[in-house]
Amino acid sequence: MKKILKTAAAALLIAAAAGPMDATAFQGQGCGADCADCHTLTPEEARKLLKTDKFNAELKEIRLSPVKGLWEVEVTRGDKSILVYIDFAKKYLVEARFTPLDELGKAPQLKRLDRSRIPMDNALIMGDREAEKKIIVFDDPDCPYCKKLHYEIKKVVKKRPDIAFYILLYPLDIHPDAYKKAKAIQCRRSVEMLEEAFEGKVLPEPDCDDKVVDENIRVGRELGIQGTPALIMPDGRLIPGYLAADVLIEVIDQEPQGEGAQGGHDAKGSSPR
Repeated sequence: MKKILKTAAAALLIAAAAGPMDATAFQGQGCGADCADCHTLTPEEARKLLKTDKFNAELKEIRLSPVKGLWEVEVTRGDKSILVYIDFAKKYLVEARFTPLDELGKAPQLKRLDRSRIPMDNALIMGDREAEKKIIVFDDPDCPYCKKLHYEIKKVVKKRPDIAFYILLYPLDIHPDAYKKAKAIQCRRSVEMLEEAFEGKVLPEPDCDDKVVDENIRVGRELGIQGTPALIMPDGRLIPGYLAADVLIEVIDQEPQGEGAQGGHDAKGSSPR
């Protein structure tokens, strides 16, 4: 029973870490039983709003979302499918995953990845290289959630010397300067320079021509990593998004709960790529 309660508590912590969303902020006024009667989003409008041409993406489907006041838009880029949400006023892009309240408290269904496919030799390391528990992090130097996670990681490694984080630079297409920054950071293999990028400081130009960042991008896309930060636990569990240090430690220490399910993360923090 104690183990079940601990699993449920960890699931609640992961869900709570994503933060609340007030869906009523996007609800239209005077809408009848069928919101499509008074709100429309044409394919042409959706393509223009999402700049699908710029991201080489294709619009697949537009439908009402599970939450009133939002359109759910499915786009594809290559073999990847991404869900985003547009409010009825067509002023906001909402990048989120909606969880039914009756699922809170249940062990989350997490995607599980094959860590042997991920190259770690050139990773930036935070913590002791010989630590027992090694966590892989796909990181974008221009990602605000990566910045928040970075400082939580510093707290974790200070508190827990048995945990280390292997940072793989994974610039997203929605951040036009991130690739060059990632290359510069990788050339120096510098955690300090990554921190400077998070703080908005100007980085030097890349002074090498290795392909580490390109390889990270290739592997990440093959594994279906669509957003950052993305953490991969020692047992292969994929944990998307930012977690506070105490929650992160609890998730790392959580015992594996069997084979991973088909869950996943719909590109939190990213747009069509």
